[in-house]
Amino acid sequence: MGVLRLLPLGVGDAFSARHYSSSFVLEAEGERLLVDCPHPIRKLLREASATAGLSLDIPALRAVIVPHLHSDHASGLDALGFYCRFVLDNKMPLIASPEVFASLWPRHLAGSMEWSLQEVGEPPAQRTLEEFFEPIPLAMEQSLSVGPFTIQFRPTIHNIPTVAMRIDGAGRTLGYSCDTAFDPTLIAWLASADLIVHEASGGFMHTPYESLAALPKRLRKKMRLIHYPDSFDPTTSIIEVLRQGQWCAV
Repeated sequence: MGVLRLLPLGVGDAFSARHYSSSFVLEAEGERLLVDCPHPIRKLLREASATAGLSLDIPALRAVIVPHLHSDHASGLDALGFYCRFVLDNKMPLIASPEVFASLWPRHLAGSMEWSLQEVGEPPAQRTLEEFFEPIPLAMEQSLSVGPFTIQFRPTIHNIPTVAMRIDGAGRTLGYSCDTAFDPTLIAWLASADLIVHEASGGFMHTPYESLAALPKRLRKKMRLIHYPDSFDPTTSIIEVLRQGQWCAV
């Protein structure tokens, strides 16, 4: 049946000076999903995959999932879209909630992507989201199939619309909290997964490590931490952490 595994591209929170912003590639049956897309996404892919002993670049990705639009999770989307459109001559499938899509183009990408000069002295051409990406809206009450992956979503408690997810592949399930205030109902929703990736950055509308450390041992044992601050010392954590460029089996 194969394995489901993830490769962290970055593990830091939004203010980290030590790590890239949190994101990862999920792999099953030779297909790969990019979860979160911070800048500089090609450099993140190159460095993490080199550390892991392989070579990953944008053509190897089946799709990208964007749980929310804070810059540490979505600042690489314009470069990704430009690269796919003008270098690869294709469009990247982009999975997001209707709330994210409502703001993605007019409030996040249009400033850098909407207008494009074709010839010097000629008026610019107007672009649309669909010229760079293949939008795939998700529905909270339904699962979404992408290649060997089946994905379910639910909202989190965060400053802007954000989703957590459970992703099935190769007979295993990954749960990802994305950004959220500590939420016992979300923990319960993620608990059925074989591996839970949970943020631990603390601060306003984020989850403090101490709340996760107080969870039952059976949950802590299958949990891995991501999105942690520079002040966090992984060597003192009773929960294992993800590290850039190190594969993690689900």
